[in-house]
Amino acid sequence: MVKKTDRKMERERRHLRVRRKISGTAERPRLCVYRSNTNLYVQIIDDVAGNTLVQASTLDKAVKTKYANKEAAKEVGALIAKRAMEKNIKTVVFDRGGYIYHGVVKELAEAARAGGLEF
Repeated sequence: MVKKTDRKMERERRHLRVRRKISGTAERPRLCVYRSNTNLYVQIIDDVAGNTLVQASTLDKAVKTKYANKEAAKEVGALIAKRAMEKNIKTVVFDRGGYIYHGVVKELAEAARAGGLEF
């Protein structure tokens, strides 16, 4: 009998595999992406100190598109880049959160790069 794969568990497993190799420091924090069915969340995290430096999501008032689609990803990517520049953060490590670098995650990364973040 073939069992159905649990997609959430597979994503979490991929994320743990990536997190073994990637860690954010004060000089180069981690840009972490989480995508739910309805919203998109992005944080810039210093893993050494264990705190979030900057965050943005589709729930922010500055974002006009309130769904987890490509247009919203562009807005959130530009917003996180702007907020990071205000905190004097220029280079980050990109953590795709176990998601495939395609579609929404790709648009978010490209918008963040266009906003001035380097990764």
